[in-house]
Amino acid sequence: LFRIIRDVKTQRADFVFYSNRIIRLLVEEGLNHLPVQATAVSTPTDLTYNGLKFQGKICGVSIMRAGESMEQGLRDCCRSVRIGKILIQRDEETAEAKLFYAKLPEDIKDRYVLLLDPMLATGGSAIMAVDVLIANGVPADRILFLNLISSPEGIEAFAKKFPNLKVVTGFIDEGLNEQKFVIPGLGDFGDRYYCI
Repeated sequence: LFRIIRDVKTQRADFVFYSNRIIRLLVEEGLNHLPVQATAVSTPTDLTYNGLKFQGKICGVSIMRAGESMEQGLRDCCRSVRIGKILIQRDEETAEAKLFYAKLPEDIKDRYVLLLDPMLATGGSAIMAVDVLIANGVPADRILFLNLISSPEGIEAFAKKFPNLKVVTGFIDEGLNEQKFVIPGLGDFGDRYYCI
């Protein structure tokens, strides 16, 4: 799947289809990291089955615009899940992140948050997004960051700032180039998913 979405010749429809497959797998893996509690249910055969259910409520928060591509994968796994939005853009000259907008569920401090962004390059946007969540009362240990491709530099910066926060990534690439883009990467995820 990663070979297909990395290929410059892959058409948009295929890029979206295969990205969505990876996103769904990442969301399902992410959900496996949330706390559960034992719960017994009665089956149609009048027997008891001892299973598990999520402990607490969840929500998704996407880092706009590319992170929005991951929302449907979360909705496919969690019906009626609440979704928050954070708009952070990277200055292309300095590679520094700047916050423009945040709209979060009112009760976000009481939820487990799946932070959604397909690419982790320098880590600046993800770190700023987590800072926004923490400033809104979300404990760091209730945040799980999901992404498709990460750079070692981004993981290192993110882990240095938030050593106890879990990250679920699909692939760790070689690193960053001079322009701070992930290499070999796949280009601009948002452009390829929404435009090209």
